[in-house]
Amino acid sequence: MKKTHFIVAFILGCTLLTTSCKKKDGEVTDNTEVHDHDEATIPLDTTKITAFFVKHPDFKQFEQEVKKLYSKHNHYVWQDKGGLIEFADVVHNKVNQLDNEGLEVKVPYKDELNAIFDDAKSKPDTDSELLISSMYFFYAKRVLEGLDPSKSKETGWYLPRDRVDYVAYLDTLMKDPKLIKRDESELFSQYYNLRKGLQKYRDIEKKGGWGTIALNEGVKSLKEGDSAAAIVQIRKRLTLEGYLKSDSGKSVFDTDLAGGLKAYEEKHNRVFDGKIGPAIVTEMNMPVAQLIKTISINMERCRWISPKMDKAPEVIAVNIPSYRLVYFKSGKPVFTSKVVVGKELNKTVVFSGQMSYLNFAPYWNIPTSILNKEIKPGIAKNPNYLAKHNMEWNGNMVRQKPGGQNSLGKVKFMFPNTNNIYLHDTPAKSLFNKDDRAFSHGCVRVEKARDLAIMITKEDGNWTEAKVDKAMNAGKESTYVLKKKIPVYIAYFTAWADENGNVAFFEDIYKRDNRLSGLLYASK
Repeated sequence: MKKTHFIVAFILGCTLLTTSCKKKDGEVTDNTEVHDHDEATIPLDTTKITAFFVKHPDFKQFEQEVKKLYSKHNHYVWQDKGGLIEFADVVHNKVNQLDNEGLEVKVPYKDELNAIFDDAKSKPDTDSELLISSMYFFYAKRVLEGLDPSKSKETGWYLPRDRVDYVAYLDTLMKDPKLIKRDESELFSQYYNLRKGLQKYRDIEKKGGWGTIALNEGVKSLKEGDSAAAIVQIRKRLTLEGYLKSDSGKSVFDTDLAGGLKAYEEKHNRVFDGKIGPAIVTEMNMPVAQLIKTISINMERCRWISPKMDKAPEVIAVNIPSYRLVYFKSGKPVFTSKVVVGKELNKTVVFSGQMSYLNFAPYWNIPTSILNKEIKPGIAKNPNYLAKHNMEWNGNMVRQKPGGQNSLGKVKFMFPNTNNIYLHDTPAKSLFNKDDRAFSHGCVRVEKARDLAIMITKEDGNWTEAKVDKAMNAGKESTYVLKKKIPVYIAYFTAWADENGNVAFFEDIYKRDNRLSGLLYASK
């Protein structure tokens, strides 16, 4: 007996998140139950579960969840007396299309599973029922949850991960087909944008991708009006990615090409200087297969971010590789600023916190590591080092006094954490003109720190620009405590897509993509 309403429920399950089964602390509870059709259901002998996993050891990791499922429902879930329900077909189809989710994984017992669904007249049996349940948990774990949190931490990712009960989640999908009318994403929204991008770049790959771009020997750069074979390849590349509407095939650097390059650079958070140089040629020579892999890697990172972030009233997010801070309100960007992040030896940590106060005209309490490595050697060479840098001893430590040359600038944004990371202003404004901005000791320097302070205090305490300027230039430290804390996320994405699947790629400045790739493909 086919149950067509299950298709609607599960299709939603592949694109929408049901908050009805989530607690505020990230755990899942659910009081719903699968509709029992007593005249059609088949009792399940739970004593056979252990033997099934002995026979199917590749699914053993799901044994406890399968036992929990059938402890809650002591009958077949995927089959009734009429055979397989349509919901089971949908799950099977999704598992057979895992590549659409950026996953290149081998599905255990795929032939055995396919045989169940290929035989429309097959009679329900315990092994096939348990295989389908295991298949569901395999899908949920791989597509919805991603790598185990202990593995994601190995890549330097310390943002909190939601805990989801996929037994309860299955009940929710089966019970409420009206979920299709709700707009609640199952995963962080960026995941779906990247999935569109994945399809786009796979289509490009199927069409043959793009050729290698090479500047003629002795040519350092090309400008508008120049002619070269490299321009033909660049034009093709820009057209394939959508930065040009059409490919004229011309070898002349014309205004049309200049417009496409300008759009390309803007997408990557850079200003086009009017030239085609070695840096952009090297970047454009990245094979399309590598870009596809990069998209898949970042889809995995999206699995680690709570979809609640999309619905948060306000969030300040920093993406390390893109050197960008974005202030979101109700999921919409309202403020953007360039940032400087930690250099390779002082990596900015991926984590989250709650911004609770602002320090105006702050002291800089110099960390012990910097004191020992930089300040003390400076004092040894020059007795006037502290005075020269507007510093003073404060007990056994050194601090830099408030002022225009303070390394923290005139304001810092505090979200207390064990990493001692925060956002702050800086007097070194020239660094924001560079494309690569990994220069700090780990904290995040914000180009538009004044504007951010004005926005936050106006919203929180009705401060004026004049009041912010007075506090920033007072020469005396003061603190503004927020009435409402603001979530801050510091994340690491080397690919970011808009809602149309147009993807910007950023340099893997901390060399983390290969590590994550190794973990993903090791789990194939």
